[in-house]
Amino acid sequence: MLPLILQTLSVTAPVFAMLFLGVALKRLGWIDSAFVYTASALVFKGTMPTLLFISIIKADLNAALQPALLLYFVVATIATFFVAWVWALWRCPVSDRGVYVQGAFRGNNGIVGLALASSLYGDYGLSVGGVLAGVVILVYNSLSAMVLAIYSPNGQVGAKDILLSILRNPLIIGVVAAVPFALWQIALPGWLMTSGQYFAQMTLPLALICIGATLSLDALRTSSGSALSSSLMKMVWLPALATLGAWACGFRNAELGILFLYFASPTAAASFVMARAVNSNHQLAATIIVITTLMAALSINAGLFVLGWLGWT
Repeated sequence: MLPLILQTLSVTAPVFAMLFLGVALKRLGWIDSAFVYTASALVFKGTMPTLLFISIIKADLNAALQPALLLYFVVATIATFFVAWVWALWRCPVSDRGVYVQGAFRGNNGIVGLALASSLYGDYGLSVGGVLAGVVILVYNSLSAMVLAIYSPNGQVGAKDILLSILRNPLIIGVVAAVPFALWQIALPGWLMTSGQYFAQMTLPLALICIGATLSLDALRTSSGSALSSSLMKMVWLPALATLGAWACGFRNAELGILFLYFASPTAAASFVMARAVNSNHQLAATIIVITTLMAALSINAGLFVLGWLGWT
């Protein structure tokens, strides 16, 4: 059990280091609100779409393509989205519902989920996890863009506005643009890939520093109720429901373990970036990310222990 806890901490500790660096830099006056605004925009419009594009074109979609696993993961992700939304209708103020729902269903699969799947299940976990992450990115971004548009602080929006917000989303454009390259194995010039990777590697540090710089005690107190409720949905209730559903559908061993890791991953940093981009409550988004990342070391290890004890993995 202890090695598993240390393994989880080794993945989540660097995330916290960058968060606290953002807090420290803001306190020291080295970065300000203008920097956070500009850097968040750069991540949303540039570095993160590039990261998604490169991640997908590097993935071998044929090597670990398991239609049943992919189908269940997509369907379960959509189902958890609607469960979180229905819960938010009762539990959350109208203005914060978009951020609440996104925080409750959108996992950090590309960092935490994939790293743990690779650590626990080796090359199989890496290949299957990579394909799952690539497929679900489009689902995450489409559903997030939709719910954030519906609860936009800019007023009521129609179906056309929601569709446009999805089609114009830079993260979705990055994913869609990469699909032909991945399917037909189109290779980009080496210098272009290297340059793209340099640019893309700024994504997580910049996003996490911006999240840390946004955190404040007043914001934590103001949004603590909604943030805690969304975090519990993300780290406890939805992973339990989705994993139980996967077991009922016949998934066992490594497949079930990988699905659990992906459902139980803490909220992705991209949720803050998207909330900030549409002028939603980005402080609530930042608080949810911090709480779920803190909870991950306990909830993921507890879940893996229960799955092993039941003999399901």
